Amino acid sequence: MVSETDVLHAAATVERIAPGRFAGMRQEWNELVQSSKSDCLFLTWEWLYTWWTHLAEDRELVIIAVRSGHTLVALAPLGLRPRSLTRILPEAEFLGSGFVGSDYPDVIVREGFELDVARILSSELAKWQFTFKWTNLRSHECEAERVALCFSQLKWRVIETKTNVCPYLTLKGQTWETYLASLGSEHRYSLNRKMKRLYRDFGVRLEQASTQAQCHEGIDRLIELHNLRWQGRGGSDAFHTSELVQFHQTFAPVMLERGCLRLFTLWLNDRPVACLYGFIYHKKFYFYQSGFHPDFEKQSVGLVVMGMVIRQAIGEGAEEFDFLHGDEPYKRHWAPEKRELSRLELYPPTSLGWVSHSSREFVRTARSQFARYRGLFRAAKARA
Repeated sequence: MVSETDVLHAAATVERIAPGRFAGMRQEWNELVQSSKSDCLFLTWEWLYTWWTHLAEDRELVIIAVRSGHTLVALAPLGLRPRSLTRILPEAEFLGSGFVGSDYPDVIVREGFELDVARILSSELAKWQFTFKWTNLRSHECEAERVALCFSQLKWRVIETKTNVCPYLTLKGQTWETYLASLGSEHRYSLNRKMKRLYRDFGVRLEQASTQAQCHEGIDRLIELHNLRWQGRGGSDAFHTSELVQFHQTFAPVMLERGCLRLFTLWLNDRPVACLYGFIYHKKFYFYQSGFHPDFEKQSVGLVVMGMVIRQAIGEGAEEFDFLHGDEPYKRHWAPEKRELSRLELYPPTSLGWVSHSSREFVRTARSQFARYRGLFRAAKARA
């Protein structure tokens, strides 16, 4: 599929990237990501190609590339889910969707080409007549919204829903001491007290994985401690399938090689009691996941390892610490700022588009009512 148009008065081509070509696009892909306003870890070739290899499930690859002459100016990295009982039309999502927890997915556009690319991509993608569901977008700061606006001008139904937030803290210009002073007094007191007690009662060591052997051992340890922590709380979907485990066992060593992996283990008296897994990418620390042994909950090892890692991030010049999606109370203790996330849904101006939207709303309402009644039933059962 190749069509012709113009981008900023230069000859342009629009093409669909085959899976075999995706595998060989690492350098070109990452150069484009770094030249875009959407630049982030979750748009890198390494993240998305590893996801495609391990977590694509039944999706069909639909990567649309826009070139101006020989220069790659845009990529729409999509995966198409087939029709099902709950999907009247095939549905295109961003690569990286699902349980892996990608934040800030987007159309990747070289800076300066945004307006032309939005028009070109919307015109091209609208021909396919499937629906789009784009989740965890960075609200009001993503190219996907510009593309969606062009869809609306083509009479498509566009629905935006606020879905979540990403708490974060600004580290630029901070020292550990100035950051501590910015924390709430109760949280600062608790952190200092827990750290002092830990150093008083144990031999304390924070180890960062720096070799491939430490990386492999650390990922397995992280998963074990994370699942151990959550097994009495209904479980977690962070590492609950073999495919998710394989994804991280593949991705973490690649990030170690790139110098981006930050995988820490807190040892007390030579026993591993807590792990924290994250990445530094272009001076931003992305906190991805953690785990600790329930036997050390009273020692607040999760709190302590977070403080240690933030201090280390400041020391190596990180300018931001992103806690990623989720408004859990513990994140608010560390991070005073937050970004809004949203979901965009696009439906074609056809009868099937109307049916697709109506059926999805019906399913969501039914699930919401089921969850409500289940909660009421459990509450009544607990009182009985």
